[in-house]
Amino acid sequence: MSKFELKIDKNADAAKIVIAGTIDEDVDFTQYSLTGINQMEFDLNSVKSINSCGIREWIKWLGTNSKAKMTYINCPKIIIDQINMVDGFLPSNGRVLSFYVPYYNDDSGTEKNVLFRHGTEFGEAGVTPPGKVLDDIGNAMEMDVIESKYFKFLNKK
Repeated sequence: MSKFELKIDKNADAAKIVIAGTIDEDVDFTQYSLTGINQMEFDLNSVKSINSCGIREWIKWLGTNSKAKMTYINCPKIIIDQINMVDGFLPSNGRVLSFYVPYYNDDSGTEKNVLFRHGTEFGEAGVTPPGKVLDDIGNAMEMDVIESKYFKFLNKK
């Protein structure tokens, strides 16, 4: 059985949903009702992995309340990859408000995930990466993604 946690903090017709761990064939979303919620914020910061069965269950679960406004925050690379590849992973009424971009320094071998936030590092006008990203010892880092592919989801409407 996979390690999976989901917490729903409801406030009237809105909910903040924090998901952690692995989303796979062992996840049973049916125990988490989305009825009566008109606004959902999914904090996906602690999602460690997701497989094809988990993707299918995720899409089915979100479909149980397809009219709600959905926002995704703190999306790790594995979630952005799914949004870019799987139609419906981010519903048409959904929006990403923040996501991580991996950076790398070839000389030191250091890696770092940098949070991009809507209205700061990205928005309707496109992506504006931070001027300089440094690792813990001051080495300049470069984006470790193919920008045209990784940011593709920002152009979907």
